[in-house]
Amino acid sequence: MTRALDGVRVVDMTHVQSGPSATQLLAWLGADVIKVEMPGRGDVTRGQLRDVPDVDSLYFTMLNCNKRSVTVNMKSAGGREVFARLARDADVLVENFGPGVLDRLGFPWEKLSQLNEQLILASIKGFGRGRYANFKAYEVVAQAMGGAMSTTGFDDGPPTVTGAQIGDSGSGVHLVMGILAALYQRVRTGRGQRVDVAMQDAVLNLCRVKLRDQQRLSAGPLAEYPNSSFGDEVPRSGNASGGGQPGWAVRCAPGGPNDYIYIIIQPPGWEPICSLIGRPELARDPEWATPEARLPKLGKVFETIEEWTSRHTKWDVMDELNALGVPCGPILSTKELIDDTTLADLGSVVSVDHPVRGPFKTVGCPVRLSDSPVSVERPPLLGEHTDEVLARLGYSPSEVSSLKESGAI
Repeated sequence: MTRALDGVRVVDMTHVQSGPSATQLLAWLGADVIKVEMPGRGDVTRGQLRDVPDVDSLYFTMLNCNKRSVTVNMKSAGGREVFARLARDADVLVENFGPGVLDRLGFPWEKLSQLNEQLILASIKGFGRGRYANFKAYEVVAQAMGGAMSTTGFDDGPPTVTGAQIGDSGSGVHLVMGILAALYQRVRTGRGQRVDVAMQDAVLNLCRVKLRDQQRLSAGPLAEYPNSSFGDEVPRSGNASGGGQPGWAVRCAPGGPNDYIYIIIQPPGWEPICSLIGRPELARDPEWATPEARLPKLGKVFETIEEWTSRHTKWDVMDELNALGVPCGPILSTKELIDDTTLADLGSVVSVDHPVRGPFKTVGCPVRLSDSPVSVERPPLLGEHTDEVLARLGYSPSEVSSLKESGAI
Protein backbone atom coordinates (compact mmCIF):
# COMPACT_ATOMS: atom_id res chain seq x y z
CA MET A 1 0.00 0.00 0.00
CA THR A 2 1.36 3.44 -0.92
CA ARG A 3 1.58 6.32 1.51
CA ALA A 4 0.05 9.75 1.08
CA LEU A 5 3.30 11.61 0.39
CA ASP A 6 5.20 8.91 -1.51
CA GLY A 7 7.43 10.59 -4.09
CA VAL A 8 7.63 13.92 -2.24
CA ARG A 9 11.25 14.83 -1.54
CA VAL A 10 11.97 17.08 1.42
CA VAL A 11 15.30 18.71 2.26
CA ASP A 12 15.27 19.21 6.01
CA MET A 13 17.59 21.97 7.24
CA THR A 14 15.84 22.26 10.59
CA HIS A 15 17.15 21.86 14.11
CA VAL A 16 15.94 21.65 17.72
CA GLN A 17 12.12 21.17 17.86
CA SER A 18 9.84 23.37 15.77
CA GLY A 19 11.22 22.44 12.35
CA PRO A 20 12.03 18.78 13.10
CA SER A 21 8.50 18.24 14.45
CA ALA A 22 7.14 19.38 11.07
CA THR A 23 9.50 17.31 8.94
CA GLN A 24 8.91 14.22 11.07
CA LEU A 25 5.18 14.52 10.37
CA LEU A 26 5.95 14.75 6.64
CA ALA A 27 8.17 11.67 6.91
CA TRP A 28 5.46 9.75 8.76
CA LEU A 29 3.07 10.59 5.94
CA GLY A 30 5.47 9.08 3.42
CA ALA A 31 7.76 11.87 2.24
CA ASP A 32 11.46 11.13 1.71
CA VAL A 33 12.94 13.54 4.27
CA ILE A 34 16.68 14.14 3.99
CA LYS A 35 18.06 15.87 7.06
CA VAL A 36 21.05 18.08 6.21
CA GLU A 37 23.50 18.38 9.10
CA MET A 38 26.94 19.79 9.71
CA PRO A 39 29.76 17.19 9.56
CA GLY A 40 31.02 16.16 12.95
CA ARG A 41 28.26 17.56 15.17
CA GLY A 42 24.93 17.56 13.36
CA ASP A 43 21.70 18.83 14.92
CA VAL A 44 22.53 20.38 18.29
CA THR A 45 19.91 18.21 20.00
CA ARG A 46 21.92 15.06 19.26
CA GLY A 47 24.04 16.08 22.25
CA GLN A 48 21.54 17.95 24.41
CA LEU A 49 19.99 16.41 27.55
CA ARG A 50 21.77 13.10 27.01
CA ASP A 51 20.75 10.26 29.26
CA VAL A 52 23.32 7.85 27.77
CA PRO A 53 26.88 9.08 27.18
CA ASP A 54 28.00 9.48 23.54
CA VAL A 55 24.60 8.42 22.19
CA ASP A 56 22.05 10.56 20.38
CA SER A 57 19.72 12.03 22.99
CA LEU A 58 16.03 11.29 23.31
CA TYR A 59 15.51 14.95 22.42
CA PHE A 60 16.87 14.15 18.96
CA THR A 61 15.54 10.63 18.49
CA MET A 62 11.94 11.57 19.31
CA LEU A 63 11.87 14.36 16.71
CA ASN A 64 13.69 12.75 13.80
CA CYS A 65 12.20 9.33 13.15
CA ASN A 66 11.70 8.12 9.57
CA LYS A 67 14.32 10.52 8.15
CA ARG A 68 17.64 10.10 6.37
CA SER A 69 20.76 12.08 7.29
CA VAL A 70 23.45 13.60 5.11
CA THR A 71 26.30 15.81 6.27
CA VAL A 72 27.05 18.94 4.26
CA ASN A 73 29.47 21.75 5.13
CA MET A 74 27.66 24.82 3.81
CA LYS A 75 30.77 26.94 4.36
CA SER A 76 32.69 25.08 1.64
CA ALA A 77 32.27 25.45 -2.13
CA GLY A 78 31.81 21.71 -2.53
CA GLY A 79 29.19 21.61 0.21
CA ARG A 80 27.23 24.47 -1.33
CA GLU A 81 27.23 22.63 -4.66
CA VAL A 82 25.89 19.50 -2.96
CA PHE A 83 23.18 21.60 -1.36
CA ALA A 84 22.32 23.22 -4.70
CA ARG A 85 21.82 19.77 -6.22
CA LEU A 86 19.64 18.77 -3.28
CA ALA A 87 17.51 21.87 -3.82
CA ARG A 88 17.14 21.16 -7.54
CA ASP A 89 15.99 17.62 -6.74
CA ALA A 90 13.56 18.58 -3.95
CA ASP A 91 9.88 19.37 -3.73
CA VAL A 92 10.15 21.09 -0.35
CA LEU A 93 12.96 22.77 1.58
CA VAL A 94 12.26 23.33 5.28
CA GLU A 95 14.33 25.59 7.55
CA ASN A 96 14.03 27.24 10.93
CA PHE A 97 17.26 29.25 11.02
CA GLY A 98 17.35 32.70 12.50
CA PRO A 99 16.27 35.54 10.19
CA GLY A 100 18.65 35.98 7.27
CA VAL A 101 20.80 32.87 7.84
CA LEU A 102 19.81 31.15 4.62
CA ASP A 103 20.58 34.36 2.72
CA ARG A 104 24.02 34.58 4.31
CA LEU A 105 24.69 30.98 3.31
CA GLY A 106 24.23 32.11 -0.27
CA PHE A 107 20.75 30.74 -0.91
CA PRO A 108 18.09 33.47 -0.71
CA TRP A 109 14.62 32.62 -1.99
CA GLU A 110 15.35 34.27 -5.34
CA LYS A 111 18.28 31.93 -5.97
CA LEU A 112 16.43 28.85 -4.75
CA SER A 113 13.47 29.56 -7.01
CA GLN A 114 15.87 29.95 -9.95
CA LEU A 115 17.43 26.59 -9.14
CA ASN A 116 14.00 24.96 -8.94
CA GLU A 117 10.87 26.89 -9.88
CA GLN A 118 8.69 24.18 -8.34
CA LEU A 119 10.44 24.30 -4.98
CA ILE A 120 8.41 25.10 -1.86
CA LEU A 121 10.49 26.92 0.76
CA ALA A 122 8.90 26.44 4.18
CA SER A 123 10.22 28.49 7.10
CA ILE A 124 9.52 28.85 10.80
CA LYS A 125 10.58 32.09 12.44
CA GLY A 126 9.84 33.50 15.86
CA PHE A 127 7.85 36.43 14.56
CA GLY A 128 6.36 37.96 11.45
CA ARG A 129 8.05 40.68 9.43
CA GLY A 130 7.11 43.60 11.67
CA ARG A 131 8.77 45.12 14.70
CA TYR A 132 9.81 41.80 16.26
CA ALA A 133 11.15 40.23 13.06
CA ASN A 134 14.79 39.98 14.16
CA PHE A 135 14.11 39.00 17.77
CA LYS A 136 15.16 35.55 18.92
CA ALA A 137 12.39 33.18 19.95
CA TYR A 138 12.15 29.97 21.92
CA GLU A 139 9.19 27.88 23.02
CA VAL A 140 8.43 29.93 26.12
CA VAL A 141 9.07 33.26 24.39
CA ALA A 142 6.39 32.32 21.85
CA GLN A 143 4.02 31.35 24.66
CA ALA A 144 4.72 34.64 26.40
CA MET A 145 4.12 36.78 23.31
CA GLY A 146 1.27 34.73 21.83
CA GLY A 147 -1.20 35.03 24.71
CA ALA A 148 -0.73 31.65 26.38
CA MET A 149 1.18 32.65 29.51
CA SER A 150 -0.96 35.63 30.48
CA THR A 151 -4.03 33.38 30.55
CA THR A 152 -2.48 30.27 32.13
CA GLY A 153 -2.36 29.74 35.89
CA PHE A 154 -4.47 30.95 38.81
CA ASP A 155 -5.50 34.57 39.29
CA ASP A 156 -3.51 34.91 42.49
CA GLY A 157 -0.29 33.57 40.93
CA PRO A 158 2.22 34.46 38.21
CA PRO A 159 1.88 33.71 34.49
CA THR A 160 2.63 30.04 33.79
CA VAL A 161 3.86 28.11 30.76
CA THR A 162 1.92 25.16 29.40
CA GLY A 163 3.42 21.68 29.45
CA ALA A 164 2.37 21.22 25.83
CA GLN A 165 4.95 22.63 23.42
CA ILE A 166 2.53 24.87 21.59
CA GLY A 167 5.26 27.28 20.53
CA ASP A 168 7.57 24.73 18.91
CA SER A 169 5.56 21.66 17.94
CA GLY A 170 2.48 23.85 17.53
CA SER A 171 4.37 25.86 14.92
CA GLY A 172 5.48 22.62 13.26
CA VAL A 173 1.88 21.44 12.83
CA HIS A 174 0.92 24.80 11.33
CA LEU A 175 3.87 24.60 8.92
CA VAL A 176 2.82 21.14 7.71
CA MET A 177 -0.62 22.54 6.92
CA GLY A 178 0.97 25.27 4.80
CA ILE A 179 3.29 22.83 3.03
CA LEU A 180 0.46 20.49 2.10
CA ALA A 181 -1.59 23.43 0.81
CA ALA A 182 1.36 24.63 -1.30
CA LEU A 183 1.90 21.14 -2.72
CA TYR A 184 -1.77 20.97 -3.66
CA GLN A 185 -1.71 24.41 -5.29
CA ARG A 186 1.43 23.46 -7.23
CA VAL A 187 -0.54 20.67 -8.92
CA ARG A 188 -2.61 23.39 -10.59
CA THR A 189 0.00 26.12 -11.10
CA GLY A 190 3.23 24.17 -11.55
CA ARG A 191 4.99 26.72 -9.35
CA GLY A 192 6.50 26.58 -5.91
CA GLN A 193 6.11 29.29 -3.30
CA ARG A 194 7.19 30.39 0.15
CA VAL A 195 5.40 29.15 3.25
CA ASP A 196 6.09 31.10 6.43
CA VAL A 197 4.91 30.41 9.98
CA ALA A 198 5.70 32.67 12.91
CA MET A 199 5.76 30.97 16.30
CA GLN A 200 3.94 33.93 17.83
CA ASP A 201 1.17 33.55 15.24
CA ALA A 202 0.86 29.82 15.87
CA VAL A 203 0.42 30.33 19.61
CA LEU A 204 -1.99 33.21 18.98
CA ASN A 205 -4.10 30.95 16.75
CA LEU A 206 -4.31 28.41 19.58
CA CYS A 207 -5.34 31.17 22.01
CA ARG A 208 -8.26 32.48 19.98
CA VAL A 209 -10.86 31.73 22.66
CA LYS A 210 -9.03 34.10 24.99
CA LEU A 211 -9.22 36.83 22.36
CA ARG A 212 -12.92 36.01 22.11
CA ASP A 213 -13.24 36.57 25.85
CA GLN A 214 -11.20 39.77 25.69
CA GLN A 215 -13.87 41.25 23.45
CA ARG A 216 -16.71 39.85 25.57
CA LEU A 217 -15.35 41.75 28.59
CA SER A 218 -16.82 44.96 27.21
CA ALA A 219 -20.26 43.52 28.04
CA GLY A 220 -19.33 42.78 31.65
CA PRO A 221 -17.81 39.99 33.78
CA LEU A 222 -17.36 36.54 32.27
CA ALA A 223 -19.91 34.47 34.14
CA GLU A 224 -18.34 31.09 33.35
CA TYR A 225 -15.01 32.16 34.90
CA PRO A 226 -14.51 31.44 38.62
CA ASN A 227 -12.77 34.79 39.23
CA SER A 228 -14.33 37.14 41.77
CA SER A 229 -13.33 40.32 39.94
CA PHE A 230 -12.46 41.43 36.40
CA GLY A 231 -10.36 44.23 35.01
CA ASP A 232 -9.92 45.18 31.37
CA GLU A 233 -8.08 42.01 30.31
CA VAL A 234 -8.82 38.28 30.42
CA PRO A 235 -7.64 36.94 33.79
CA ARG A 236 -5.95 33.67 34.59
CA SER A 237 -8.77 31.32 35.50
CA GLY A 238 -7.12 28.21 36.91
CA ASN A 239 -8.76 25.05 35.63
CA ALA A 240 -11.93 26.67 34.26
CA SER A 241 -12.94 25.06 30.99
CA GLY A 242 -12.88 28.23 28.90
CA GLY A 243 -15.96 27.01 27.06
CA GLY A 244 -19.71 27.26 27.39
CA GLN A 245 -19.94 24.45 29.97
CA PRO A 246 -18.25 24.76 33.40
CA GLY A 247 -15.48 22.32 34.29
CA TRP A 248 -12.87 21.78 36.99
CA ALA A 249 -10.27 19.29 38.18
CA VAL A 250 -11.39 17.61 41.40
CA ARG A 251 -9.32 15.49 43.74
CA CYS A 252 -9.56 11.69 43.83
CA ALA A 253 -8.21 8.93 46.07
CA PRO A 254 -5.57 8.22 47.21
CA GLY A 255 -4.59 11.87 46.94
CA GLY A 256 -1.34 11.80 44.92
CA PRO A 257 -0.13 14.75 42.82
CA ASN A 258 -2.05 13.56 39.74
CA ASP A 259 -5.00 11.92 41.45
CA TYR A 260 -7.50 14.30 39.90
CA ILE A 261 -10.22 14.04 37.29
CA TYR A 262 -11.54 16.83 35.12
CA ILE A 263 -15.34 16.99 35.03
CA ILE A 264 -17.55 19.09 32.76
CA ILE A 265 -21.12 19.76 33.85
CA GLN A 266 -23.53 19.88 30.95
CA PRO A 267 -27.16 20.72 31.85
CA PRO A 268 -28.40 17.15 31.20
CA GLY A 269 -25.56 15.74 33.30
CA TRP A 270 -26.40 17.56 36.54
CA GLU A 271 -29.15 15.23 37.73
CA PRO A 272 -27.12 12.02 37.08
CA ILE A 273 -24.15 13.57 38.89
CA CYS A 274 -26.31 14.45 41.88
CA SER A 275 -27.63 10.88 42.08
CA LEU A 276 -24.14 9.40 41.74
CA ILE A 277 -22.62 11.47 44.54
CA GLY A 278 -25.53 10.80 46.88
CA ARG A 279 -27.06 14.29 46.72
CA PRO A 280 -30.20 13.78 44.57
CA GLU A 281 -31.96 16.67 46.27
CA LEU A 282 -29.62 19.17 44.58
CA ALA A 283 -31.15 18.33 41.21
CA ARG A 284 -34.48 19.68 42.48
CA ASP A 285 -33.29 22.54 44.66
CA PRO A 286 -33.90 25.87 42.82
CA GLU A 287 -30.63 27.15 44.27
CA TRP A 288 -28.74 24.39 42.42
CA ALA A 289 -30.96 22.93 39.71
CA THR A 290 -30.24 25.25 36.76
CA PRO A 291 -26.98 26.35 35.10
CA GLU A 292 -27.85 29.97 35.92
CA ALA A 293 -28.24 29.11 39.61
CA ARG A 294 -24.95 27.19 39.70
CA LEU A 295 -22.73 29.69 37.86
CA PRO A 296 -22.27 32.14 40.79
CA LYS A 297 -21.13 29.32 43.08
CA LEU A 298 -19.08 27.03 40.84
CA GLY A 299 -16.46 26.65 43.57
CA LYS A 300 -19.07 25.21 45.92
CA VAL A 301 -20.50 23.02 43.13
CA PHE A 302 -17.18 21.33 42.47
CA GLU A 303 -16.33 21.11 46.18
CA THR A 304 -19.56 19.15 46.61
CA ILE A 305 -18.62 16.79 43.79
CA GLU A 306 -15.10 16.47 45.23
CA GLU A 307 -16.52 15.24 48.54
CA TRP A 308 -17.53 12.11 46.58
CA THR A 309 -14.62 11.82 44.11
CA SER A 310 -12.03 12.10 46.90
CA ARG A 311 -13.22 8.72 48.19
CA HIS A 312 -12.70 6.97 44.84
CA THR A 313 -9.84 6.53 42.38
CA LYS A 314 -9.83 8.61 39.23
CA TRP A 315 -10.23 5.43 37.16
CA ASP A 316 -13.36 4.38 39.06
CA VAL A 317 -14.76 7.90 38.79
CA MET A 318 -14.07 7.92 35.06
CA ASP A 319 -15.96 4.66 34.55
CA GLU A 320 -18.89 5.78 36.70
CA LEU A 321 -19.27 9.16 35.01
CA ASN A 322 -18.83 7.85 31.48
CA ALA A 323 -21.57 5.31 32.15
CA LEU A 324 -23.82 8.31 32.80
CA GLY A 325 -22.65 10.23 29.73
CA VAL A 326 -20.81 12.87 31.76
CA PRO A 327 -17.70 14.26 29.99
CA CYS A 328 -14.63 13.71 32.14
CA GLY A 329 -10.99 12.76 31.97
CA PRO A 330 -8.50 11.64 34.61
CA ILE A 331 -5.30 13.66 34.86
CA LEU A 332 -2.73 11.29 33.39
CA SER A 333 0.91 11.61 34.36
CA THR A 334 3.73 11.16 31.86
CA LYS A 335 4.46 7.76 33.41
CA GLU A 336 0.85 6.67 33.05
CA LEU A 337 0.82 7.81 29.43
CA ILE A 338 4.05 6.12 28.41
CA ASP A 339 2.95 2.87 30.08
CA ASP A 340 -0.67 2.99 28.85
CA THR A 341 -1.53 -0.27 27.08
CA THR A 342 -4.45 1.30 25.23
CA LEU A 343 -2.19 3.99 23.74
CA ALA A 344 0.34 1.29 22.84
CA ASP A 345 -2.34 -0.79 21.11
CA LEU A 346 -3.48 2.28 19.16
CA GLY A 347 0.07 3.17 18.13
CA SER A 348 -0.16 6.50 19.95
CA VAL A 349 2.95 5.51 21.94
CA VAL A 350 5.41 3.21 20.18
CA SER A 351 8.69 1.48 20.94
CA VAL A 352 11.49 2.02 18.44
CA ASP A 353 14.74 0.06 18.22
CA HIS A 354 17.93 2.09 17.88
CA PRO A 355 21.26 0.52 16.84
CA VAL A 356 23.24 2.35 19.55
CA ARG A 357 20.93 3.27 22.42
CA GLY A 358 18.60 0.29 22.11
CA PRO A 359 14.78 0.55 22.31
CA PHE A 360 13.12 3.79 23.30
CA LYS A 361 9.52 4.96 23.42
CA THR A 362 8.14 7.87 21.44
CA VAL A 363 4.84 9.24 20.21
CA GLY A 364 3.26 7.71 17.14
CA CYS A 365 1.80 9.64 14.23
CA PRO A 366 -1.30 11.51 15.47
CA VAL A 367 -2.79 11.61 11.96
CA ARG A 368 -4.32 8.38 10.70
CA LEU A 369 -5.21 7.89 7.05
CA SER A 370 -7.02 4.71 6.06
CA ASP A 371 -4.97 4.30 2.85
CA SER A 372 -1.65 5.57 4.20
CA PRO A 373 -0.44 3.47 7.13
CA VAL A 374 2.42 4.82 9.23
CA SER A 375 5.28 2.74 10.57
CA VAL A 376 7.52 4.69 12.94
CA GLU A 377 11.14 3.96 12.02
CA ARG A 378 14.30 4.81 13.89
CA PRO A 379 16.02 8.18 13.40
CA PRO A 380 19.22 8.26 11.35
CA LEU A 381 22.75 8.25 12.67
CA LEU A 382 24.72 11.35 11.75
CA GLY A 383 25.52 11.26 8.02
CA GLU A 384 24.28 7.69 7.71
CA HIS A 385 22.82 8.21 4.23
CA THR A 386 25.31 10.66 2.74
CA ASP A 387 26.80 8.24 0.21
CA GLU A 388 23.48 6.90 -1.08
CA VAL A 389 21.89 10.34 -1.39
CA LEU A 390 24.88 11.78 -3.24
CA ALA A 391 24.89 8.78 -5.58
CA ARG A 392 21.27 9.55 -6.46
CA LEU A 393 22.30 13.14 -7.16
CA GLY A 394 24.82 11.90 -9.72
CA TYR A 395 28.06 11.93 -7.73
CA SER A 396 30.50 9.14 -8.53
CA PRO A 397 32.25 7.21 -5.74
CA SER A 398 35.49 9.07 -6.48
CA GLU A 399 33.73 12.44 -6.32
CA VAL A 400 32.18 11.49 -2.98
CA SER A 401 35.63 10.56 -1.68
CA SER A 402 37.02 13.90 -2.83
CA LEU A 403 34.23 15.77 -1.11
CA LYS A 404 34.95 13.91 2.12
CA GLU A 405 38.66 14.65 1.89
CA SER A 406 37.96 18.36 1.39
CA GLY A 407 35.58 18.49 4.35
CA ALA A 408 32.59 19.38 2.17
CA ILE A 409 30.59 16.44 3.50
